[in-house]
Amino acid sequence: MTFRIYPSADQEAMMLDWLETCRRLYNRCLRDLKTWLNGKKCPIDRCSLKQEYIVPADLPFPSYLEQKRQLTQWKKENPWFKAVHSQVTQDVVKRMHNTWEAFKKRGFGFPRFKKYGQFRSFLFPQFKNPPLQLPSWEGSWRGGYQIKLPKIGSVLIELHRPIPEGFVIKQVRVLSRARGTKWYVVITVQSNVEVPNPLPKGRGLAIDIGLENFLTTSDNFTIKPARFFRELQSRLKELQRKASRKKKGSKNWEKEQIGVAKLHHKIANYRKNFHFQVAHQLCDQGDMIFVEDIDFGVSAKGFLGKSMLDGGFGQFRTILKWVCWK
Repeated sequence: MTFRIYPSADQEAMMLDWLETCRRLYNRCLRDLKTWLNGKKCPIDRCSLKQEYIVPADLPFPSYLEQKRQLTQWKKENPWFKAVHSQVTQDVVKRMHNTWEAFKKRGFGFPRFKKYGQFRSFLFPQFKNPPLQLPSWEGSWRGGYQIKLPKIGSVLIELHRPIPEGFVIKQVRVLSRARGTKWYVVITVQSNVEVPNPLPKGRGLAIDIGLENFLTTSDNFTIKPARFFRELQSRLKELQRKASRKKKGSKNWEKEQIGVAKLHHKIANYRKNFHFQVAHQLCDQGDMIFVEDIDFGVSAKGFLGKSMLDGGFGQFRTILKWVCWK
């Protein structure tokens, strides 16, 4: 479950520092991994005439457990790593190795170094005590609920829906959006219940997705497309033009970039809300829903790319699948 949080200025500055520290730690782990791999590419009987990576022969592979053990020494050498919560830094190491394992499994997509601003979340994997705190007074702003994050403190949270009874909070991921101006938490809950997985049955409903109509069902029910990007494209063009006239890297340039990011964030939220509404509307009409298995990424590269991306058909199919299961 995703909730909006409202940190103070000091808490926001601290979380931005944590994101930058996690990015540097991620890049360091990846650098050690690439150095070890490049050092093993040299044939046993010859070396390259241009350059070669020289690593000790007995240097162990920088696995997750090995780098997790080295993390203690890195914190002694770099006080920035020590400022971040220990479990958060351990999860960063695990995150890099999960990407490495996924690359080995699919055979492409080698992990890349994270540029400045590309690391947008960090995870608290466990809590000793429940992090949600009840409001201290009645009638407070946005309900007055707070979530207590280790080393960061209590942060105001907009609890728009309560945690289901009988569920325990296991993990909390802090997300940064719109260049660090909007903050969210993704709360993972757990309960010892069995989720039924019934077999398909009942009334079937087939849908066809397109550009003229967002979708058409087998009952000739159509939904008009919602062109959120098209409608706000002129406003976005204006903001981008203003940003291009500023000196890159200056405070005014960063201010205009934040405006552009906020508008993109607004468009994405409108589109996601539309997808959820349509998904629930379809689930009320049928017991089984059939969708074409199309690679929308291929269609998005053609001359209809802007319209395809504005529709967000891949995201809609994922949301529809989750809503049907729910």
